[in-house]
Amino acid sequence: MNTNPVLIIIILIITVFSVVLHELSHGITAYWLGDRTAKDAGRLTFNPIKHIDPYMSILVPVILYILRAPVFGGAKPVPVNYHNLKWREWGMALVAIAGPLTNFLLAFISFLIGHFSGLIYGVGGDIPEFIFVELVYVNIGFMLFNLIPIPPLDGSRVLYAFAPDFVRNFFNSIERYGFIIVYMMIFLFGEVFSQLMINGLNGILSLFYWTVGS
Repeated sequence: MNTNPVLIIIILIITVFSVVLHELSHGITAYWLGDRTAKDAGRLTFNPIKHIDPYMSILVPVILYILRAPVFGGAKPVPVNYHNLKWREWGMALVAIAGPLTNFLLAFISFLIGHFSGLIYGVGGDIPEFIFVELVYVNIGFMLFNLIPIPPLDGSRVLYAFAPDFVRNFFNSIERYGFIIVYMMIFLFGEVFSQLMINGLNGILSLFYWTVGS
């Protein structure tokens, strides 16, 4: 277990930074598509207090880091009124995918900066290396976690646009229990879930290295 307080503080800062941009991207996309709900609720802001959830934004990522498991988490969902959006379910899919896409871009940009500067390989010392490595890992973890197709996670919103009616009805019926289902899945099948996350992380890292010819 790694309980170095400096590294834990860095993980917290990276986590909060990443989830704030994730949720902000949802709200901005919804606003562009005609829904002012997030704006009127004061969620189109970089103020972390408006976005963070004490459990999913702080406690879960820190525990996962200490246990050396893939770090993931979330924040308070940005309110979106489906009926105000252009293209309805397709608009909702765009709002949903904006969050994971933001995390993907954050991970990729951090990788490129770290790779070409050498910081990700320790050129600037241990702390800069740790920062860039975790910026990549944490954001990939957030992306993968949020793409799980269980309501209210983003993956379910994207799948909803393509799904037949019986799948949509199923999603609607379990919406209120979605996070409970996710927590139970992690608790009961933690090792399998962690391995899937690691496999996904390694696959995306391979893609990143491929883009720079490594």
